[in-house]
Amino acid sequence: MKLSTSLVAVKKITSTKPRSNFTDDELEQAAQLILKSEGIINPIVVRRTSLQSYEVLDGDFEYYAAARAREIDPRKGEMIGVFIMEPENEDSITEQIRIFRESKPEIGNNGNMDLRTTNIESRVTNLESRFEKRMSEVQAEFRHEIQKISDRLNKIEASLPKQIEPLEALNNFSLTDLTSKLKRINIKTQIIEAIVNERKKGRYTSFSNVVERIKGLGDKTIIKIIDNFSEGINT
Repeated sequence: MKLSTSLVAVKKITSTKPRSNFTDDELEQAAQLILKSEGIINPIVVRRTSLQSYEVLDGDFEYYAAARAREIDPRKGEMIGVFIMEPENEDSITEQIRIFRESKPEIGNNGNMDLRTTNIESRVTNLESRFEKRMSEVQAEFRHEIQKISDRLNKIEASLPKQIEPLEALNNFSLTDLTSKLKRINIKTQIIEAIVNERKKGRYTSFSNVVERIKGLGDKTIIKIIDNFSEGINT
């Protein structure tokens, strides 16, 4: 007997498997495709349960998709293509089902669990990728902010008064600068002038050397000078 498809009203077909075995999203997508194509490319296999009724043997997903298509549009989704198992072709169709057909994965069986696991793994991988990208962006932003703070601190540091070593000041300050600085602590003008004139003979090597070379400059006065310069001044 030559195998051929028949058109059967969807409402005359039943399935022993519950509709809940399949996800609503997949059924909805398949139903819309059936309506758009006005048919199904994968006819289901049914057997007669009475003169005008049929039961699904293979293709439960396709059947429920067709049933959903009929719910959406009763006119376009009224009929579905089927292979009807008859006594004379039962053996060959059963064998073809075993060899060619792969049932739609159902919720709860191993195939669907594998599919769901794959989907979850894909979503996790996607989330990890997005997380890593965001972390890279945050790290780049953080480094940029750190660099900005560092630059600002460097500018602030550059603008702060720099401390001058007292001995360096005595060796390098002009008479005007040295007078301006030491007059505030009541160092006599002749002492200041003597410091500037004496260093022309050679740099001061220590505070003791300053005291030895400048007449009228004692230990107490040199300590006042050191304390005054230690407060820090602008160069």
